Amino acid sequence: MALARGSAADLLIEARAGHLHSRLKEQAGFVLGGRVGTSEVASWQRSLPIVLTDLVDAGLGDVEVLLEHQLPHSKQRIDVVLCGVHPRDGQSSFVFLELKQWSKAESYLSEVINIPGLPGKHLHPAEQVHGYRQYFVDHTPALAERPQAVHAVAYLHNARRTDVSGLLQDNPRPTCRLFTMDDKAAMSEHLDSVLDSAATRQSNIAVGDELSGFAHRPTKPLLDLAAAEIKDREQFVLLDEQKVAYELVLQAVERSRAAQTRTVVIVEGGPGSGKSVIALSLLGELARRGRAVHHATGSKSFTSTMRKYAGRGNARVQGLFKYFNAYVGCQPRELDVLICDEAHRIREKGVDRFTKKEKRERADRQVNELINVATVPVFLLDEHQVVRPGEMGSLKEITTAARALGCEVEIVRLHDQLRCGGSVSYDTWVARLLGLGSAEPPIPWSKLAGPLDEGITLTTAASPEALESWVLRQRSQNGGVSRLAAGFCWPWSDPVKTPDGLRLVDDVQLGEWKRPWNAKGEKAVPDVPGSSYWATDDRGFGQVGCIYTAQGFEYDWSGVIFGKDLVRRDGMWCAVRANSKDSEVKKADELHFSALVKNTYKVLLTRGMRGTAIFSEDPETQEFLEEMTR
Repeated sequence: MALARGSAADLLIEARAGHLHSRLKEQAGFVLGGRVGTSEVASWQRSLPIVLTDLVDAGLGDVEVLLEHQLPHSKQRIDVVLCGVHPRDGQSSFVFLELKQWSKAESYLSEVINIPGLPGKHLHPAEQVHGYRQYFVDHTPALAERPQAVHAVAYLHNARRTDVSGLLQDNPRPTCRLFTMDDKAAMSEHLDSVLDSAATRQSNIAVGDELSGFAHRPTKPLLDLAAAEIKDREQFVLLDEQKVAYELVLQAVERSRAAQTRTVVIVEGGPGSGKSVIALSLLGELARRGRAVHHATGSKSFTSTMRKYAGRGNARVQGLFKYFNAYVGCQPRELDVLICDEAHRIREKGVDRFTKKEKRERADRQVNELINVATVPVFLLDEHQVVRPGEMGSLKEITTAARALGCEVEIVRLHDQLRCGGSVSYDTWVARLLGLGSAEPPIPWSKLAGPLDEGITLTTAASPEALESWVLRQRSQNGGVSRLAAGFCWPWSDPVKTPDGLRLVDDVQLGEWKRPWNAKGEKAVPDVPGSSYWATDDRGFGQVGCIYTAQGFEYDWSGVIFGKDLVRRDGMWCAVRANSKDSEVKKADELHFSALVKNTYKVLLTRGMRGTAIFSEDPETQEFLEEMTR
């Protein structure tokens, strides 16, 4: 969906009259569900008259122009999309145009640049627009067979060639053309080679309709691509801050080898922001470069699944996936890079009852061990996914430890949303629903969601039977993977013996509706996957998943059962320790217990890529949830 659309000539008239930026601002409030910053409005006011004038001067006044077109399942927007007919074959032709107002820029890395006067590092504009193009093609089945129909151009309309010569010389994507204000003739010639200036206005409108009507697949499930990722990183497309984080790690590795420096890179982002995509991209690339690299987590389910799907029987590849506590007593800098995924699960100490005595005596704080074992430790985390006492992986904790150990620190914050239908509003709704962090009060979904949030379905179910029917129906009608998960409010029994072998016990009981939890560990129960594979094995449906098997994974359709450990009373959430069956969480003090329970439901509510339905066994809480999902 674009914020505005029309011919280049008509939009130029509106821009010159001083109305176009105001219309975009108004549309942003309606379409995006929120205000845009004054700097962005000012950039529209300055940039759009220039590029629209150049299009008209190039004889492309009839080309269809879409402004601020949003990528599928992402909050990122393409500045300008040109839609027309290719002059040679008469087929639809699209140009993604990224506008930059910089007057000066200099290369930092091949794909990362410095902008004088602007803080931080920025992605090379050719790399940025290339990522948008590739991401769009990867998520548009209609373009799978003709990716050449989409072209990418970056236009630095305020810059002279001499002031951005480094960017021109170090263009990481030569197929993505980069033009400056000195290159208007060359840009006109290039656009004329891919857009027919003689095409009728009606044909260009039809191509614009085609782009707007494309069907888009949901984000490719991480685990379906993990095996290919180790061998072919191009399976994943990294956008904006994701690519900056990736490049910063690679540069830190090279810098450490040349200057004996140590850098800790911290990547912070919410559910579905691409943390694990970055982690696997780095793992594949660094392994191919011959660097000593491990991927580590504090989650048995996540590590086991990575070994199974990314390793695919290759013991050497499986050996790259470790647990945080594997580094107790290790020597400093045994690795070039340690990628700590789900770093919010770092604990005070890494020792356990299996740790050998000699290692136990040398054990340090776990965060120190993870930093010391690698020249470049990388931490990917979401502080609102801490769900057990003793988990302490926070931005502050890791930063403080890194600096105390003499390391430089680089921080990258991810803002994109690749899960939950690409809806940033949904993540905000969950935070407000549960009162997490500095979130505002809860708000009904209908008042927060905008037209771009149609990629996510949110509802409540009146009973557990209705909840199960909903996820089954979605799977049947729309395809994909369905799962039920619940707060830890029922006992978790060992499987029982029957004449036919072991059988799971129906522990989760709500009236006459009864279902078992997922299996305990990897015990062999007929037709039931081990707990590590509950979220990814087709046999996982039929059991109710818990926080420890759902965290770190995603599925298409999610049914979430609120137990009585978190209920709504007099307009406030109340965490009820007596109703929790999680022996570890119940050890926490009252304030911490409440935070852990809320984080648990935050995780469960953000597993669904396409839709989520909710049911609470507590009537007052159910009434509140029904009000919030309207």
